[in-house]
Amino acid sequence: MANAEQIVAAFKDVAATKNLSDEETSDLVKDGILAGLARIYGATVQAEIVIDDVTGEFDIVVLRRVVAEVEDPAYEILLEEARWDDDTFEIGDVMEVPVDFGDFGRNAVMAVKQRIIQLVRENERDRIREEFADEVTELLSGEVQRTERGKLVVMLNRSRDAEAIIPWKEQNPRERFRQGDPIRAVLKKVEETPKGPRLILSRADAAFVAALFKLEVPEIFQGIVEIREISRECGGRTKIAVYSRDESIDPVGACVGLKGSRVQAVVSELGGERIDIVPWHPDTDVFARRALAPARVSKVVSDTERQVITAIVDEDQLSLAIGRNGQNVRLASQLIGWQIDLYGSREWVDKGADISAPANTQEEEYETSDFPLAELDLQSSILGALSAAGYDTFLQIIDLERRDFLGVEGLGEQDADRLLELIEALTVVDEALNGGEEGAQDKHPEEVRAKTNTAVEEAGELALDSEDSDEEEAPSA
Repeated sequence: MANAEQIVAAFKDVAATKNLSDEETSDLVKDGILAGLARIYGATVQAEIVIDDVTGEFDIVVLRRVVAEVEDPAYEILLEEARWDDDTFEIGDVMEVPVDFGDFGRNAVMAVKQRIIQLVRENERDRIREEFADEVTELLSGEVQRTERGKLVVMLNRSRDAEAIIPWKEQNPRERFRQGDPIRAVLKKVEETPKGPRLILSRADAAFVAALFKLEVPEIFQGIVEIREISRECGGRTKIAVYSRDESIDPVGACVGLKGSRVQAVVSELGGERIDIVPWHPDTDVFARRALAPARVSKVVSDTERQVITAIVDEDQLSLAIGRNGQNVRLASQLIGWQIDLYGSREWVDKGADISAPANTQEEEYETSDFPLAELDLQSSILGALSAAGYDTFLQIIDLERRDFLGVEGLGEQDADRLLELIEALTVVDEALNGGEEGAQDKHPEEVRAKTNTAVEEAGELALDSEDSDEEEAPSA
């Protein structure tokens, strides 16, 4: 049988893998030995156990009270038996019986082992529970261990002993993971089970998008930019409202990043999910206008008591405001926390209501998202030729075709190809809802929105609303 020093060394090796301190290891060994003594003497046995940290030797002493009549054999001893060793014992004295660990039988040794394993598991569960109790909504990374009846079992990088799963309903239906794939998810809750705490992770929750932005945007991590509201339909679209505590920092531009680098990292992690980033505003009317982006709202009427926003848009903006299967207006309603009733201008006039609206405000100009051509990666000769022809902003050239560019003096075929590539990269037009008929490219330039991943230029001076176009053809009158 291994000596005491070897046993303690083995216990310490196990404790090291479980991140236990020397004091915790010593307590584990003592509890294990006490469990072995209970197997020998009885469940109520009392003992003093001392472990030498240097030599690893055990000093085990069982305590037994001297009595006239034994009621608990594990703790009591008859006076006559006690006096066999020392005739000075009296009733009420405590007899110390030294025990050699080498005298432990097989059953006692198994009891020691089982007790230590049980305590190690309990300590692991307590540690996991304490470590992750305050980590809800935080981003965790790991590796897919296996797939089990639709759920993903994940081995976390920071705690490989923790049981972590991503249920089917918390997964993005557009994504597929295999065993060994790296994965990131947000901690949704810590669930108690008979086997201990279980970490429920999510890639479908809106908090996952917020956690990704916190990772990619230093201003959010530092608390300068806040995510005030967020609404999401997993795999389809997300709307996020941001606010800056520092007036000199544009919250939308900070989230989008230079040439869309920051938001593109988030979009890539989400498998291409569209993201609309809008500036938060305390005024619900203004916030509703922004939330309905990329559609331009002509007029907003609010009912504070019912918490209902009535938004009126031009007919050519109606399908854009509604979104595919009503997604845009639905997410906008969730974002502002009010119900949104959407009307086209013709329907609103038919109701006998006033369609008049003030001229374009600064707010509307902000949401137009136009920007100078000088912000694009173009040669000075191309910019000069376009400027001479009267084209200075992106929306002025967004609908031009190859023959139009070739008709500009100073532009060659390669220049035209370069311009068309930039327009294709910066914009997207979806097929019409009514069948995707030809002519979708003939839409008004203000209906075409910049892609989320290219919405800002040059150090945040030009920040678009990151409105990834989900635009459909307006229904024919």
